[in-house]
Amino acid sequence: MSLTRGAPAPLAPPAPPGRRAKPRVGRFGALAGWAQRHRWAALLIWVAVLAAVTLGSQAAGSAYKNNFALPGTDSQTATDLFTKHGSDQAGDSVEIVLKDTRGIDQPKAAVEKMLAKVEQLPGVADVRSPYADASAVSKNGTIGYATVTLDGKAEAMPKEEITKIIDTAEGAGSDDLQVEVGGEAVRGAEEKGSPTAELAGIAAAVIILGLLFGSLVAAAVPLITALFAVGSALGLIVLASHVFTIADFTPPITMLVGLGVGVDYALLIFYRYRQELTDGADPAEAGRKALDAAGRTVFFAGCTVIIALLGLVALGLGSLQGVALALALTVLTTMAASLILLPALLAVFGKRIQRHVLKHAAKTAVKGKSEGRRWRALASAVQRRPLPALVAATIALLALSAPALGMQLGFADAGNDPKTTTSRQAYDLLAEGFGPGFNGPLVVLAQGDEAAGKTVQSALAKTAGVAAASPAMPSEDGALSTVIVYPKTSPQSERTAELVHHLSDDVAPELERDTGAKVLVGGATAASQDFSETVSKRMPLFIAVVVGLSSLLLMMVFRSILIPIKAALLNLISITAALGAMTLVFQHGLFGVQPGPIEAFLPVLIFAIVFGLSMDYEVFLVGRMHEEWERTKDHSLAVREGLASTGKVITAAGAIMIVVFGAFMLSADRMLQEFGLGLAVAILMDALVIRCLMVPAIMQMFGRWTWWLPAPLARWLPKVTLERPADSPPAARESPNP
Repeated sequence: MSLTRGAPAPLAPPAPPGRRAKPRVGRFGALAGWAQRHRWAALLIWVAVLAAVTLGSQAAGSAYKNNFALPGTDSQTATDLFTKHGSDQAGDSVEIVLKDTRGIDQPKAAVEKMLAKVEQLPGVADVRSPYADASAVSKNGTIGYATVTLDGKAEAMPKEEITKIIDTAEGAGSDDLQVEVGGEAVRGAEEKGSPTAELAGIAAAVIILGLLFGSLVAAAVPLITALFAVGSALGLIVLASHVFTIADFTPPITMLVGLGVGVDYALLIFYRYRQELTDGADPAEAGRKALDAAGRTVFFAGCTVIIALLGLVALGLGSLQGVALALALTVLTTMAASLILLPALLAVFGKRIQRHVLKHAAKTAVKGKSEGRRWRALASAVQRRPLPALVAATIALLALSAPALGMQLGFADAGNDPKTTTSRQAYDLLAEGFGPGFNGPLVVLAQGDEAAGKTVQSALAKTAGVAAASPAMPSEDGALSTVIVYPKTSPQSERTAELVHHLSDDVAPELERDTGAKVLVGGATAASQDFSETVSKRMPLFIAVVVGLSSLLLMMVFRSILIPIKAALLNLISITAALGAMTLVFQHGLFGVQPGPIEAFLPVLIFAIVFGLSMDYEVFLVGRMHEEWERTKDHSLAVREGLASTGKVITAAGAIMIVVFGAFMLSADRMLQEFGLGLAVAILMDALVIRCLMVPAIMQMFGRWTWWLPAPLARWLPKVTLERPADSPPAARESPNP
């Protein structure tokens, strides 16, 4: 990628008659040349890097940490005070839920024996029996629960220790006694990681690549590149977890994004390589030309994705910052593999690929078929009636986007788990015995004396929407009191959200005036609401920054005002369509999915990834149109030939990403299912509807104005070129006024 200011350099003098001018090679072509000359060294370097980071990560182990702390919110302040003053509520616990239709007093001996065993297990600090606490038994006496206090936070507990608690508790079950175990630690232990989704995605990618190229070797090259990149990135992320706060759900997301992006980038370069071979270049020259053209596109697109991901860091959303850094590192690694490892692989397999490509081209010529004829026909049809095509596509995308207006952000709890899990059954039993709000209690803190705590408890118990309020529990140092408030409605109910606001905005200030104590509303339910509202407030600024920077880069590349505006609007509509699909399926329960909120951090994460990936296709498609425009100055021809040259590879790349992302619908993790569906729908809309219909329609309607850039802005902006210098025609580089 080259940057110049002001007027371009003068054209080189013509080559002497009879001699062919040696094409100039840009930086990416030179990089490809180095990788070709030192192919085995380049391959050995990547093998060594992969081995080193894999062994290093295994030796160091992971240090993932889920941290969604939001300094300044009431819930986070309450949590900090709990920890500072030694409140029991700062710890985590597991509930062993019992149900016996005869009454839980009947199996008392067996239950107490089981609880005694649980108390001796590693990781258990204390066990409180339902027989020692009347409030832990339902009014009809058939449901009760024992509280198992852990000696650490749920996310820090080894899954093996939690599994032992589950097995020991369930061992006391009988025909009459139902025993289930609930709590966040239990939910984490039940999440069985499986490579099914990853393997399905890889298998689908191989099939699509095989159908596209008709050669096992040709299909394997982009996939090998992606696997090397993803493997290296996963090891680096494990090591980075010791330095940055990275959530434990990062590795599968990294695999998801890295595999899709890695194949995507390699495919864009490899497809250009095939075109150069078809045009008569030898394998070495084809590799240099492919990297000098498509490599620039990959570099630019990768930088755009990284910029979008790093924009998440500015949101300040706890471990989401670490997820963004990890994904940015993954994209950087895949980009490096595409620019260094891929040319080396092409040098190794170049002769075999060339024979296959030329053989296929000869068969195509015999049949009288031209490359991209169907896409050329589609572009011609859109150009004849651009407005109807644009209107129809826009209506379809807006209809799919509409449900996103009612999106409910939050965090899934055990009530959203499969009904076969013990955590879900424990959740349902507690709701049955103690009311729907029992699974999402609010923790109200009163920073004052004991009398203040009693006053706060009395007022909370009388508040509308509150089913019960526990006695005020003083901390170890007596500096604060804690009241557990049980809403009448479930944790994910809108009425519960309204209750949280009512307690924070109305009840707490009044109690502070009456008692002089500081009153804060905390707990997991309040923290989830604080996080969701913070994301909603900060998202507009995040979108503005990402869209602004990306649009500026596009303006520098294409020397156009319209193209960056068009790209930003179309990318946004593809993202809202994806969010609308997620809302329909996961919030409203379409296709039989358990209804629940959309994970609060997913919209911003999907926006960052999809906006960056959409730029891949934007740059690849419009870049080819720009090449034709610079060569011929015929706008209609440029639009038509641009789509004809790139339509096949864009849909193939999109199909690979769709199946890779869609494969994560096979995961048992709800968050990964949401993430996979959102990305798959966004890429589907982008690759088919937007790039193949809306972009050609808009560019045809605006004609030569598409390439217009005001002269003062053209002089001020640096120039970033995607085309090879040798491809530039001997014409003025600045676009003339239409």
